[in-house]
Amino acid sequence: MSTHAKRERLLLADLLEAAGPEAATLCHGWTARDLAAHVVVRERRPDAAAGVLLGPLKNRLERVQAEFAEKPYEELIQLIRTGPPRMSPFGLKQLDEAANTVEFYIHAEDVRRAQPDWSQRELDPVFADALWSRMEKAARLFGRKAPVGLVLRRPDGQTAVAHKGTPVVTVTGEPGELLLFASGRQDAARVEVEGDKEAVARLRTAELGM
Repeated sequence: MSTHAKRERLLLADLLEAAGPEAATLCHGWTARDLAAHVVVRERRPDAAAGVLLGPLKNRLERVQAEFAEKPYEELIQLIRTGPPRMSPFGLKQLDEAANTVEFYIHAEDVRRAQPDWSQRELDPVFADALWSRMEKAARLFGRKAPVGLVLRRPDGQTAVAHKGTPVVTVTGEPGELLLFASGRQDAARVEVEGDKEAVARLRTAELGM
C-alpha cells in the first residue's frame, strides 16, 4: 500500500519535472534545480545534510548541494522518484513516513505556489489528519522563533499552541495551510489570522519553521 510519503514524493517529482530546472520556488530564492538537489542530498548524503541543523557543517552542505545541482536535472528528478539508497535510514517505511510526509508536502507546495497559475489542492481527510497530527506534535518547534504568542487552529476547533507569549495571534486554516504558515511560507498560506494588528504584522514577517 502506498504511504503518504511515497505519494508526496512522486507528486513532488512530477511538479519539479513539469516546472523545469529554472522555475522559481518559495524556498529562499532557490530554483527548482536547487530544491531538487536539496531533496537528493538530504536522502543520499547524510554527512552533508546534517548541516541543516549543525552550523559547523553548513559550508559542507552548501558545497555538496551545489555539486548535486550541477548534475543533469533529469537525473535529479529520477533520484527523487526512486527514493533513498537501500542502506539509508529513509528506506525504512516508518521513518520515511515520519520524516518525509511533511517535508515532501511542503516542498511540493513550494513548487506549485511559486507558479503564477497555481490552484489550491484539496486534501483528502485522512491525509489532512496525518498532517495535523505531525503539526500538533511539532508545533513548538515550528513556532519557537515566533515573536508573539501563536495558536494554530483547525476550522473544527482543534488547536495547537506553537508559541507561548502575549499578545496572542490565532491562525486558522486547514492542516496543510497551517503547515505552510508555520514553516515560514506565511504569504503563500490560505489562512485567517486574528489578533492585535501590530502582533499580526510581526508574525507575518517572522522567520518561522524548524
